Amino acid sequence: MWLLLILFLPVVRGSPALMAVSDAVSGPVRGSLTVQCLYEPGWETYNKWWCQGAEWKSCRILVQTDGSEREARGDRVSIKDNQKLRVFTVTMEELRWNNADTYWCGIERSGPDLGVKVKVTIDPVTEQCHYSPGWETFMKSWCPDADLDTCTIFVETTGSEFKHTSSSFSIHHGGTQASGSRHILVWD
Repeated sequence: MWLLLILFLPVVRGSPALMAVSDAVSGPVRGSLTVQCLYEPGWETYNKWWCQGAEWKSCRILVQTDGSEREARGDRVSIKDNQKLRVFTVTMEELRWNNADTYWCGIERSGPDLGVKVKVTIDPVTEQCHYSPGWETFMKSWCPDADLDTCTIFVETTGSEFKHTSSSFSIHHGGTQASGSRHILVWD
């Protein structure tokens, strides 16, 4: 599993009380990313949260602290507050394509919560799948799941195309003369 730690200083976005270290982060499919949100003195014992959605007032909270420094975990996401440094850290793990979205670092308070926007993107990926000569005209498909009975096919060819694109995935097949094998390249 990869872990990408985002620490771009100086702080680039936020209100005077709450700031994200970076307003845009990215990570690889099946990897991880980390976001840090800084806050001013006085907010140490308040609940901190991480939510998903275009508008922070209606976003879906994925994970939230209880006002302590204990790590809280959700589905493939965690949040931990360091009250001494006045920073809370969110880690998203096992990233998927549909994790690309707008997220918010937030602090729960009486009245409207504090929130700062963070854009999450998923990095393009290239995969190579080798096959032997003689299979060039057979149908090729891409399914990222290990269980072939339940996987969702993202893109497939009829077998005769050199390149086929569907949604944000492509299959491109060509030869490598040195090895005698053929391959499929899939990317976003």
